[in-house]
Parts: sequence; structure tokens; C-alpha cells
Amino acid sequence: MSVLRLTLLAALLGTLAACGDGGGGGSTPTTPPPANGAPQIQSFSASPATLQVGQSAILSWQASGASSYSIAPGVGAVSGNSVAVAPVATTTYTLTASNGSGSVTATTIVTVTPVGTPTTQYGSMNVASLGTGASLNGAIPFPADNAWNRDVSAAPVDPNSANLIATIGVSRGLHPDFGAGLYDGAPIGIPYQVVSGSQGKVRINFTAYGDESDPGPYPVPAGAPIEGQRPDGATFDGDRHVLIVDKDNNRLYELYRAFPQADGSWNADSGAVFSLDSNTVRPGGKPGWTSADAAGLPIFPGLVRYDEAASGTIRHAFRFTVSQSRKAYVPPATHAAASSTDPNRPPMGMRVRLKASFVIPASFSTEGRAILQAMKTYGMIVADNGSNWYVSGAPDPRWNNDKLLSELGSAKGSDFEVIRMDGLVTP
Repeated sequence: MSVLRLTLLAALLGTLAACGDGGGGGSTPTTPPPANGAPQIQSFSASPATLQVGQSAILSWQASGASSYSIAPGVGAVSGNSVAVAPVATTTYTLTASNGSGSVTATTIVTVTPVGTPTTQYGSMNVASLGTGASLNGAIPFPADNAWNRDVSAAPVDPNSANLIATIGVSRGLHPDFGAGLYDGAPIGIPYQVVSGSQGKVRINFTAYGDESDPGPYPVPAGAPIEGQRPDGATFDGDRHVLIVDKDNNRLYELYRAFPQADGSWNADSGAVFSLDSNTVRPGGKPGWTSADAAGLPIFPGLVRYDEAASGTIRHAFRFTVSQSRKAYVPPATHAAASSTDPNRPPMGMRVRLKASFVIPASFSTEGRAILQAMKTYGMIVADNGSNWYVSGAPDPRWNNDKLLSELGSAKGSDFEVIRMDGLVTP
């Protein structure tokens, strides 16, 4: 039979069906009920299933054999196969399909989160806000299986863990190297700035480690925040890190010992460019290279940030410093920063975690609990030489310095263990 004749036959059958017992007045005919007479619900779902207060979802269903439908709570009788709802709290909706022989039900849940609650998004920065210290709104640098984002709560302990921890200090507590306000005239922590893909790029003049740096230009805005920069304009020294996140191109640009120049360019000892959407973290890098960090690592992904801590959940490892390191490194680090070969000193890239036996008090702040729990799940990575057990983070006026000091300080060196080091490199 030709395609045309099949089409005409289908149209005729459709016309006859529309003129049958249930088709008067242009109404939609109902599907005959199943043999037992009760209606059936094939599907009932919400789209989106998760939303924020003030947003709406569409409840959709497919059913057969029903003469009426209703949805509870708060909706009532409905017709067709969809309806819009705008719940103000997480709600379980129940669809009831009925006919003269009985009724059946199905449920679906619409989860409602507070306005501003971030949605986790790995490897894409496009939801981040713009500006200095901007919220990433749930974006997490690198794919979910990247080393920075790997759950190490069940990873084996290094056989030399006790000696390595002893070198860092068993009785010394954690110290937050970040906070609110000023210390010694400068913001506390390592600042960063999020820019768009249209940010203009400027020349970078490398003054020390150009042979281990990724060439410019870099999208560094005029007036970009510099670690240690004093609001009063006084001169300052130190590491002078500059961290720039290009949210649209998923790139991270980091400079060490950066100095702005009158012509818009920057002088820097070293610089590195990282791909935040790939596990090929530094496409232009090589084993043995430094970065803006002694370990050759990116700095930004390991910072403690207020927007994450305040949400109650942090899903990545942190960066921390030790005063005595070894001439060695372990992935994901790519560079050593010491001359000692003492096996009891930590190499760059060594990872520690807070022991499962450490009890995080329920009385601690949301931020403190989130930070300590992340140390249990994702741990901390040795990234630079500095003070023992100093945890890196970004400055933010919303930090409570007193709580940070007391809550993080309650975790001592003896509460940590070293994750087994695989792939150790001894240059």
C-alpha cells in the first residue's frame, strides 16, 4: 500500500474515533479503562524537580481510564496532563486519577532551596559572579574526578604517616591564614578576581622563572587585587599573588610576585595558566616546573572561601603550608622546594586528612563544621613552605575571626594522618 493511502486511512480512522461516543463537543476522548475498571497512571513528574523560592515547576502526567484528576496539596481538580505549581517549601505532590470504578495515586517531589543556594557544577565557571572575591555560585574548578575533588576518606594511610605528622607538629592546631578585616595593615588571605571572557589581556614580563612560566598575555584588570596589598597605599612585600578566573573560558591565571606597571603590563617572578574544565590541568606545563606556588599547583582551587563554607558543604581539598619540606613531590604537585632529603619531611603535594575519629562539635559554626568536614572527606595538600598547619583561604568581611581561630585550632596535628603517597618524585 502506498504511503499516501496509509496516511488517508489513518486520517479517516482518526475522524471516526472523534465522532464516537466520547467525542461530542470537541472534548478529548478518554482511553477505555483497563479490564479491572480502575484507571492507570503511567507517569507523574516535575520539571524542574529542584527550584528556589519564587520559581515554578510543571507537574506532568500520563494516565489512562480516568474521568477526573486532582492534585494535593493546594492544587485541587485539574484537567489536561500538566499544571504549574510554585511551592514555597519542599513538597510531595499526590496525583489522584479516578473513574466510577475506583481511583489510583502517584507522587512526585519538588525540592525547594533558599534563594542563593548554590548548585554544584564541576568544571564550568559560567555561573560564577563577577568581581573581587565573587561567589562561584556552586561552580567547582576541574572535573569531579580531579585530584582536588577526590574523596580520600577511605584512602589508605601512608606507612610513614606518624613521622611525617610529627615533623609538622602533633600538638599544634590548625591556623586559618584568612579572615575578615586587616592584619598588619593588609586583608587576611589570598584574594582573587572573577572576570568575563571579554576582559582585555595585558603583557606579562617575567623576571625570575620565565622558563617555567606560561607566556602571556593574561586578562589581568587594572587594579586587580594583590595579596598583601594595603588599603592605605603603603608599600608591601611578600608573595604578592594575583589570581584571575576567566569564568567564560574556564581559565585560571596566577602570578607570583606581581607588580603593576605604568603602561598596563605586569612584572612577575612567575605565572601559570590552568584549564578549569579539564584534567589536563596545565596544558603548557611540564614535570618539574614551578607555578605561582612552590608545589607547581594552582592556588585558587585550594582556597577556603566564605560562599562555600556558609553553604554548609565544601567539595574539594585545601591548600596548606609546612615549615620543613623535602626535595621531592607527589602528584598532583609538579615541583619540589627544598634541599633536604629527610624522608620524615613532607614533600610538596603530600595529602593529609582529618581522622574519622575526630568529632566535629555540633555547637561549631556552619562555616567551621563545613571546613572541618571537608578536611575529613577531601583533605589538605602541602603546597608551599611557610608556617606549619596554616590553611589558605580568601579574605571576606563575613568571616568570624574568633570562631575560625578557635574552631579550626581545636584540630591538632595528632588528629591528622597522611594519605599513602603514590608516584613520589625525587629530583
